[in-house]
Amino acid sequence: MPPSTTDASLLHELVARAACRAPEAQALTLGRETRTFADLLAAVQAFAAGVTALGLQRTDRVGIWLDKRMETVVASFGAPAAGGVMVPMNPLLKPEQVVYIARDCNVRILVTSPERLVLLAPVLAECPDLRHVVVTEGPAERPALPPSIGVHRWADLLEAPPRPAHRVIDADLCAILYTSGSTGRPKGVVLSHRNMVAGAKSVASYLGNGPQDTLLAALPLSFDAGFSQLTTAFHAGARVVLLNYLLPRDVLKAMAREKVTGLTAVPPLYIQLTQLDWPAEIGEHLRYFANTGGRMPRETLDALRSRVPKAEPFLMYGLTEAFRSTYLPPEEVDRRPDSIGKAIPNAEILVLREDGTECAPDESGELVHRGALVGQGYWNDPEKTAERYKLLAPTHGGRVAGLQLPEYAVFSGDTVRKDAEGFLYFVGRRDEMIKTSGYRVSPTEVEEVIYATKLVGECVAFGLDHPQLGQAIQVIATPPIGADALDVPALLAECKRHMPAYMVPGGIESALGPLPRNPNGKIDRKLLSARWAERAAGGGS
Repeated sequence: MPPSTTDASLLHELVARAACRAPEAQALTLGRETRTFADLLAAVQAFAAGVTALGLQRTDRVGIWLDKRMETVVASFGAPAAGGVMVPMNPLLKPEQVVYIARDCNVRILVTSPERLVLLAPVLAECPDLRHVVVTEGPAERPALPPSIGVHRWADLLEAPPRPAHRVIDADLCAILYTSGSTGRPKGVVLSHRNMVAGAKSVASYLGNGPQDTLLAALPLSFDAGFSQLTTAFHAGARVVLLNYLLPRDVLKAMAREKVTGLTAVPPLYIQLTQLDWPAEIGEHLRYFANTGGRMPRETLDALRSRVPKAEPFLMYGLTEAFRSTYLPPEEVDRRPDSIGKAIPNAEILVLREDGTECAPDESGELVHRGALVGQGYWNDPEKTAERYKLLAPTHGGRVAGLQLPEYAVFSGDTVRKDAEGFLYFVGRRDEMIKTSGYRVSPTEVEEVIYATKLVGECVAFGLDHPQLGQAIQVIATPPIGADALDVPALLAECKRHMPAYMVPGGIESALGPLPRNPNGKIDRKLLSARWAERAAGGGS
């Protein structure tokens, strides 16, 4: 049945509906290459047929480890179109982290580049469920891989004859986005087609996106906010410009060259951008800029508004478990610049006490998100899912007693307060997550990598306030048993080898003797963090 112009229900229908409405409209630009919605739809359908021919079953996971390029977008929409589940992997990850994700969610097909496959080859044997690797282009020869893994060239995959995909409805699995948890390794947030499409419609409605827009995809597509640039634009029939920038100046050049009307970024990038001269033509086209991934400093916001006075600022708060939760309307920015706003369309934000009752105005409580954007839990992790995805009381959020089906909401772990007018204000996190460069980093994951180097006896990681990064990662470590001193340069070199750049500690300090413990016998991260902050406030020593 051909696509209609009615609203999409499934992720790949965002492309199909846009192609039906305006097949020759521009959908995607990378450098000098631009594809129309008709071109993009044909590629998505061809990819779906190709992976189906490889034996993709319903809900099989398709990993995508690429930078931003045409193939990344095609695979991201083509895997769900075939009935599979797309698993985007941050291109900054090291092979060990990619293999962890592939093993954790049993990736069946992996899409990557020949250069990245060479890096992965030595560790792919650790992925017993992987059966196929699709490489974006030559060379024809392949590195040594386990015999159970076949290698296929992208062009050949797209030559497969059309074949029917698996039946999919909006409640079915669509994507798994990996995000750092408060402890240990990253967790896979499971999202349905309904979650993804509802998010696209909600964001596009308050940003006012339409076919006249050009959005710059500056964030990684493995981010919920990064991938949202695609879904929001395609829902609205807008164009997306893909950018793998090396320097902040590249962002400004792209905005001027492509006449970008909408930019979504994280505070560290905005801070860097405000330190540069902006081409005048940016202000002629930029309609809005949106912030996500942490609070934007007021001086940065003021600097942005002075550079592009006609552009509207949208300050947003979100979490991967529910995609996007709140936004502050531009007309409220001057009155309440510290607010994270109110709930986005088609969502409700509750502020609850420990006992589950609702907080009074200006009383601090946990931010709880209910509605169509609430994800499906963490992949294969019922314990962590139960900590975050909980049943709402029958009378919360307009629910009434007597309903037979329960409703799950996301309990964010963030403490907020709501004023008498309903505007929300961020107070703090209940866990020990580090928010740096727009990324959430688990301190225990940093510690695991450091322990694996065997260059330390004990270590602890925590976040420090940083004017550009939001937080910087600080590590305190003791020398390994039998050593007189900690080899900081060697330890830092190993961190750079095994960690993505945003996870590498900004500082490593050596300490002697065992690190202090809390009553449970664990290293007391909060005590060490507080001591460090006190010392910094006192000027050192």
